[in-house]
Amino acid sequence: MTTAEDRAPATDGRRSAAAARRRAREAEIIAATRRLFDERGVRDAQIEDVARAVGINRAIVYRHFTGKEELFALTLVGYLDELRDVLAAAGSSASGAATKVAATVGAFVDYGVAHPAFADCALALMRRTGPELFDEISESAMLRLGRAMTGCLSILTEVIEEGAAAGEFHVENPTLLANTLYASGLGALQLARVGITVAEATPGVPVIGEVSVEQVRDYMTTAALAMLR
Repeated sequence: MTTAEDRAPATDGRRSAAAARRRAREAEIIAATRRLFDERGVRDAQIEDVARAVGINRAIVYRHFTGKEELFALTLVGYLDELRDVLAAAGSSASGAATKVAATVGAFVDYGVAHPAFADCALALMRRTGPELFDEISESAMLRLGRAMTGCLSILTEVIEEGAAAGEFHVENPTLLANTLYASGLGALQLARVGITVAEATPGVPVIGEVSVEQVRDYMTTAALAMLR
């Protein structure tokens, strides 16, 4: 005769296997989304394209994610995890708070230029308000995104706090400043990609200029240090 104790391990095993399959499918969908982002850009990547790349129906995508925003958020997590390692390496290779800031900002720009879909994905999510994001993205996905973001921001925050402790920087709220530098940095990455500036030669007459990635990097570094001091 089969007892409840005999059935429980089998049931638990099936649940664990189902959960593992679900996680594997989610990872496969996120990986396909990342490939499409890198190949085509965020704007041209559609749910139908993601489903086709995985070999599934689009309805299955929506079984795993609440919607396009959640899929974007979890794809952004992958970029942020890579960026965290890049920023950490840049900061550890420099000495002195100001030098670390310059190295970290430079690494951010270089990563963003090499991965343009990173900025597009991040900016696409930032167009939503906080309440909208919490309505559109599950709590577990928001937690993963938050961890990935703080992984990057904490590196810069620690450098700012180090400089403040040494008397090099004068910052009341290092966390807010780190978030501000991140948000403004995403905009600067778009400027580096476009490669042009607009100015007024004479009243009402615009003139187009050129800007290089190096100029954007230098300006971001200068602006960051100015804000810190």
